Amino acid sequence: MTELHLWLRHETRTTERRTPLVPTDARRLVEHGVRLTVEESPQRIFPTEDYEAVGCAVADAGSWISAPADAVIVGLKELPDQPGELRHRHIYFGHAYKGQPGAAELLGRFVAGGGALLDLEYLTDDQGRRLAAFGYWAGYLGAALAVLQHRGRLTAPLLPTTKEALEAELRSPGTRMSALVIGALGRSGRGARVALDEAGADPTCWDLAETRNLDRPALLAHELLVNTVLTTRPVPPFLTDDDLDTPGRRLRTLSDVTVDVGSPMNLLPVYDTATTWDDPVRRLRDEPPLDLIAIDNLPSLLPREASADFSADLVPQLLDFEVGGPWGRCLERFDETCRELGLVKGESGGEGGVGA
Repeated sequence: MTELHLWLRHETRTTERRTPLVPTDARRLVEHGVRLTVEESPQRIFPTEDYEAVGCAVADAGSWISAPADAVIVGLKELPDQPGELRHRHIYFGHAYKGQPGAAELLGRFVAGGGALLDLEYLTDDQGRRLAAFGYWAGYLGAALAVLQHRGRLTAPLLPTTKEALEAELRSPGTRMSALVIGALGRSGRGARVALDEAGADPTCWDLAETRNLDRPALLAHELLVNTVLTTRPVPPFLTDDDLDTPGRRLRTLSDVTVDVGSPMNLLPVYDTATTWDDPVRRLRDEPPLDLIAIDNLPSLLPREASADFSADLVPQLLDFEVGGPWGRCLERFDETCRELGLVKGESGGEGGVGA
């Protein structure tokens, strides 16, 4: 394998303060012979100087467009609309493999430029388990915001904070509530349970066994629901619009951590657009009231903790950046989806595959 050149890009979303690589882990990569270029970013939680101090090269924000063809571009959230042709291999959360709006257009840009999407959501082991994820902090924050909203204490716009400050808010005296976590045994579910415990709630915990034959009356009998289940195959939804109009519904606050909006595999098809940091809550029903929280970058509210955990998971995979294994599966998924969409595709992977 030739020298690996990673290029950490600036995130264009103004509320995105996380990074997939923190400076201490960047040092590990450099010490193992990885060439690492880091773009300037005024919003990244870690200053660019911290990366430069551990041996990274520094580049202007957005300059990945003209990076060497063999550079692997690393990020988290969506790419800008230009350039129209993407010639590099990109590592990030592309949200393009489940029929989401704009998926075909995005993948078409990779096909046109000869690049490839190595989607972090599909970086898995042999059993299909995610190898790097923000799930714990997504669940924690999804539940924390739901508690604050339920108690009338959530203020907008949302701002990044620290775990200590958020814990203090959750532990302050407030109304007790009946809460339900779906997907309670996963990473996100574990984070949601911790936040609810800190708020003094004793949540009902559902996982696979409880959702095979879903008890919707029992679900609607809870005041607060945190959904952490993300599926890759069609299954019956947990809630429908008709369920929200059920007489006697006690559910008042719904936090959807997965935000799989627009996908045909969305388990909560009761809304069609995500909420935002500026407008974190949407009223789904007025009588009785039902509020929705569905923010697709929740962990960025705790950017330091979330970045450190994710980076620790990702670095071992980057140190083993090879054609086969997890990265090979990422490339296969990209190729398969492009074929399914009927996109005309040459050889993917820019400079000859994943580990070139």
